[in-house]
Amino acid sequence: MNKELLGIGAIFASTVLLAIPLGRYLAAVYRGTRTPTDFLAPFERLLFRVAGINPLKEMSWQQHLVALLTINALWFLWAMLVLCTQGSLPLNPDGNASMSPDLAFNTAISFVVNCNLQHYAGETGLTYLSQLTVVMFLQFVTAATGMAACVVVFNALQSRTTDKLGNFYLYFVKSLTRVLLPLSLAVALVLAFQGTPMTFRAKQPLVTLQGDSVTVSRGPAAAMVAIKQLGTNGGGFFGANSAHPLENPTYLTNAVENLSIVLIPMAMALAFGFYLRRPQLGWMVFGVMTAGYLLLQLPTVYLEMHGNPAIARLGIDQSLGAMEGKEIRLGAPAAALWAIQTTVTSNGSVNAMHDSLMPLSGMNALLGMMTNAFYGGVGVGFLNFFVFIIVAVFISGLMVGRTPELLGKKIEAREMKIAILIALLHPLLILTGTAMAAYLHSHDPQALSSWLANPGFHGFSEVLYEYTSSAANNGSGFEGLGDNTPWWNMSTGVVMLLARYLPIIGPVAIAGLLARKKFIPESVGTLRTDTATFGAMVFFVIWIIAALAFFPALALGPLAEHFTLY
Repeated sequence: MNKELLGIGAIFASTVLLAIPLGRYLAAVYRGTRTPTDFLAPFERLLFRVAGINPLKEMSWQQHLVALLTINALWFLWAMLVLCTQGSLPLNPDGNASMSPDLAFNTAISFVVNCNLQHYAGETGLTYLSQLTVVMFLQFVTAATGMAACVVVFNALQSRTTDKLGNFYLYFVKSLTRVLLPLSLAVALVLAFQGTPMTFRAKQPLVTLQGDSVTVSRGPAAAMVAIKQLGTNGGGFFGANSAHPLENPTYLTNAVENLSIVLIPMAMALAFGFYLRRPQLGWMVFGVMTAGYLLLQLPTVYLEMHGNPAIARLGIDQSLGAMEGKEIRLGAPAAALWAIQTTVTSNGSVNAMHDSLMPLSGMNALLGMMTNAFYGGVGVGFLNFFVFIIVAVFISGLMVGRTPELLGKKIEAREMKIAILIALLHPLLILTGTAMAAYLHSHDPQALSSWLANPGFHGFSEVLYEYTSSAANNGSGFEGLGDNTPWWNMSTGVVMLLARYLPIIGPVAIAGLLARKKFIPESVGTLRTDTATFGAMVFFVIWIIAALAFFPALALGPLAEHFTLY
């Protein structure tokens, strides 16, 4: 166990050490200063010329949102078209069928909003064409969309008064060419050399060691697995996701994929400070995020390493930890590390079954998505955190009797209303969806018996987890839930849609409103936002607004289940 703890500690430390230079690099890329990837500039200019876009033309915050929403709508239509007709299209050596309209709707929404919730198994639900032209394509462009929106907020917080906040398409393309593509290529090469398939051939027949004849699914997996992790997407090429031995063949691939999940979200937090040339501000954001993450991660590792007391009472050895639903080649600590890292971000990939986590570990995974601000997705994680900064600045200003200010811009009623609406939207979507599903099941349990494989407290947790994952753009699940039905496909699709775009529109609107205001130089009475004191304020605002709203639901699910084990 000591070696396993050393392994997960090394993974996290390595991620932090890589995030610091990456944060500096991201700030330089978006500021337009010199970087080692400037050789890509001619290719980027060619793309803009072909598309008829002037990347030097600055946009207002409204124009940024119009551009973002327009291209996302086009991607949705493209995804629906391919998914509904994939059975008759090329690159389908295994003869997989087209999706039903409700499943195609859910899948298209899921990948367009960077959630990657999967109500299908990758081996049988998609063709190679769909995996490449829908899933992998969207995993790149939706991640770049979040990063571009984040840079708009960075621009708005500079020490100036303006309504021009850069060019969305420029930030979008640079996110692809200078960040996501190079990093994905590096990760994909590691995976391919470690045994992850990268082929267009059909299933491979083979005979196992015990003499069974089976067929093994394969395909162009290495390329997709790389961007699914780096873009905080999480959608698995195979149904078992990164618990599958071909998506995650070795402990090295497990470490690289784990590192990839939180690398860019960490770097974006630091890039905020470097971009504004206020590095302490970036470290404050990073520190609050990391404190929240560790409060969820450390107890989860402890719980999973100490096994299941109910199984221990049966006389079964638990020295390896709670190994139900986990890969013996990876171990309980590595599964616990992944479970929290993937839920504090909007990644949603798994290397173990979250449905088999200890109840309090499952609760910690839920809390990572319910707070939705500790690292978060690429770009959008900072946007969620920005909302809590606005609330914290407003409350702090009232406490000291001053007009609240953030980086020289006054926080007034309009900005505060938007921030509160966005902060409350998250629990509203999760709890409303959960309540509706629980009502339907309780009033007709026989007709809807296929929904829940586990009755009681754990069944409620499965329902709560599904809507939490959808609202947090995460995509993981407690897979005891029978979710490929019209109800689940349509209801989670609506939740994903609202939970993706409103939390982007809100922070960008706040940033745009602040950018137009007169800049007020710092004075003796100015509230400093780059201190540990203000970081503590933001931390408690997150827990009070985001976490406590869910306490009654958690008491009915994982907390109640926990006390049945003792």
